[in-house]
Amino acid sequence: MFIVKIPAINAFGITEGCERAGDAIIKEMKNIWANESGKPVNADSFDLEEIHIDNFDLEKTNKLIYENSLEIFETKPKTIFLGGDHSISSPIVKAFLDYCKNQKRVSQVHSASSVNSQSKEPCLIVFDAHPDCMPAKKISTHEDWLSAVIEHGFPTKNILLVGIRNSDPEENTFLKERKIKIIPMNQLLDDLRETCDIIMEFSKGKELYLSIDIDVIDPAFAPSTGYNAPGGLTSREFIYLLQRINKVKNLKAIDIVEINSELDKNNNNLTVKLGAKIVSELL
Repeated sequence: MFIVKIPAINAFGITEGCERAGDAIIKEMKNIWANESGKPVNADSFDLEEIHIDNFDLEKTNKLIYENSLEIFETKPKTIFLGGDHSISSPIVKAFLDYCKNQKRVSQVHSASSVNSQSKEPCLIVFDAHPDCMPAKKISTHEDWLSAVIEHGFPTKNILLVGIRNSDPEENTFLKERKIKIIPMNQLLDDLRETCDIIMEFSKGKELYLSIDIDVIDPAFAPSTGYNAPGGLTSREFIYLLQRINKVKNLKAIDIVEINSELDKNNNNLTVKLGAKIVSELL
């Protein structure tokens, strides 16, 4: 497993502190000896990298994230990206989409008959309390990264939002017009196992990118994030979902965002510990 720290933030100062989450999570993983499947967790032996960015030059930052992510998708089988806030997902997912398109072109060059077997259809599953699809700005924030990705050409039929429970009316209109699929909290909790089957089936035959905003989890379990939204998943429920989804062979990348490690110092590092637990279960 390749782990990449991206300490980038673009949320009008609201998410300041999230840029330190990657270091805090890796440090906390030294207290985890093994994940629940029994696989040893040795933080000192991680294949670890950081994209060095400048949060005062966001245009350059997004370019660096995009270029590095595209190279990672072309060379690594599976990657975890540690934010940062959710704005990092815009350049990463754009790179993921372009990687999938590039794979199709490579297939066509080699053999017309190999297109169906080798081309990669992108799939995006987002765990988040908010849709993050306000009108896209020139440089994405954590409030509009998803609409920016859609404007870049990500197929809306292959986007699934899970756990949404606080959305702006303008976002609701955007989602309805583009027929983006949503699994709300009540559906999740009616039958967690069956709903997990639906989530996994959604990605079948596609190249999967999983985006995790920590606020999908109830603030009782993950208090240190920018926009707390009561009524979320328990940490146990989310770990169950994650352990199931991690078995999907075509899971290419995961990002984990919106953990504010500075705020978490006042909360016994509960959110950072959960972030470390999530990473360990993905190994």
